[in-house]
Amino acid sequence: MILLQIIVNGILLGGIYALISIGLTLIFGVVRVINFAHGEFLMLSMYVAYFSYSLLGLNPYVSLIINVPLMFVLGVVTDQIIIRPLRNAPSYMQIFATVGLSIVLLNSALFFFTGDYQSINMPFAKKTLLLGGIAISYARLVIFFSALVVSVGLYLFLQKTDTGKQIRAIAQDRMAAQLMGINLNRLYMVTFGIGSALVAIAGGLIMPVYYVFPSVGVYFVLTAFVVVVLGGMGNMMGALIGGILIGVTDSLSGYYIDPSLKEVVYFIIFLIVLLVKPSGLMGMVGAEEMGMK
Repeated sequence: MILLQIIVNGILLGGIYALISIGLTLIFGVVRVINFAHGEFLMLSMYVAYFSYSLLGLNPYVSLIINVPLMFVLGVVTDQIIIRPLRNAPSYMQIFATVGLSIVLLNSALFFFTGDYQSINMPFAKKTLLLGGIAISYARLVIFFSALVVSVGLYLFLQKTDTGKQIRAIAQDRMAAQLMGINLNRLYMVTFGIGSALVAIAGGLIMPVYYVFPSVGVYFVLTAFVVVVLGGMGNMMGALIGGILIGVTDSLSGYYIDPSLKEVVYFIIFLIVLLVKPSGLMGMVGAEEMGMK
């Protein structure tokens, strides 16, 4: 029973990792930029949820109606001011730019919000569902199902809408897409905005479970990069599977080995998978690599 409880906890934790990683893998898959400021976007969205609750009395789930558009705009502004001028520059310059943005956001948060840990006290977050002797946190269950809904919703958006089809086209072959009259800069901007909006959903939903502080994104984004690379960079389903795999590994190794060594365990698994399949679990060479075909 203990093993089953640990696995369930790991799957729910994996939902959190997947939800944070989906926006990151979308941006990489389409814009081809590794956004090292993704963790700070998560941190900002958690602060938005926190202040919406403490100042306006808004439930963090309800505050998504503010959080998501706000982070979409932040993503659009980031793309237009920082990424667009470097669109055709070497990739290391884009990496340096996003690392610089990450440092600016982190230190700005330290200045304005101080380094104190902040949390939201919601009775709902402490309640659990007992199912066959297994305790399941309601708040984590909401996050897990949200990860599934976001994954399916994003898949349908990319498959069924004109904008989604254009995004898939530039992800597969940007030159051919441009020759077909697709406006690359507009779609890169929209994609960066959607990726940032997705991390806002994650920030709002995890706020009842986690503390927020200026460097909270550093821990999450490191795990998110592992999830994205493990699942296959640019692959939405890979992010979901990678997140659950890392979550279960995290939970099992934390209980049976040592909580301080759980990162070591999943990094070893991560390295083994990359040695055997460098493109990740779901990554494939060619158009399918994007997970959007």
